[in-house]
Amino acid sequence: MESRSKPLLALQKVSKIYGEQAAAVRALNEIDLTIAAGEFVAITGPSGSGKSTALSIFGTLETPTSGQYLIEGIAVQGLLPNVLASLRNSRFGFVFQTFNLLARTSARDNVALPLVYAGMSAKDRERRSIEALAAVGLAGREDAHPNQLSGGQQQRVAIARAIANNPSVLLADEPTGNLDSKMGKEIMQILKNLNQERGITVLMVTHDASCAAYAGREVFFRDGKIWSDKPNTSRIER
Repeated sequence: MESRSKPLLALQKVSKIYGEQAAAVRALNEIDLTIAAGEFVAITGPSGSGKSTALSIFGTLETPTSGQYLIEGIAVQGLLPNVLASLRNSRFGFVFQTFNLLARTSARDNVALPLVYAGMSAKDRERRSIEALAAVGLAGREDAHPNQLSGGQQQRVAIARAIANNPSVLLADEPTGNLDSKMGKEIMQILKNLNQERGITVLMVTHDASCAAYAGREVFFRDGKIWSDKPNTSRIER
């Protein structure tokens, strides 16, 4: 029972500095930020405010220069690289502005790629891939290649790839940045459904106020600090 009272994710006095001495850039400045299981949180703010750096630290893609990052109360710093990689692959799904799909590979095999790294059998990879594609509205397009899909469909494949390993957290960095407004709304509705129907915690970086409106909470960054952290009173409901 005690572990359930801890935040799912927590940054404690986290700073991130790139470069050294006169060339040093402080991307994050002693921020405190906690994320509870099941939340949908939008991280907003101007370019260079530190929001993508924070997302990378949450996803264990980067480490803080100082401070602590904890997952369910356990400090991430000091974990062996193989343990960290296993944690990342099992707990987190990643969606980026660029779709990062393999051009000569089917949607099914693109989705299955992280499952290969997880050591899953071919039969289970096939099943998981088909299920994930169906969950994002691409049932029947399993054999399509990226050049046969629209931008919105390619991002759906990327989301399917991110959820194929049943992560507890989905990290999305400008997921609609390369899409028109119609496709962007469809992608945001998928993320919202994953949050509400599957209980996946969603942490999303966005410049777009219309995308942030889907989240239940908005955290605004400026100059490497958190300027505001509040419930989204104008949240778009289903």
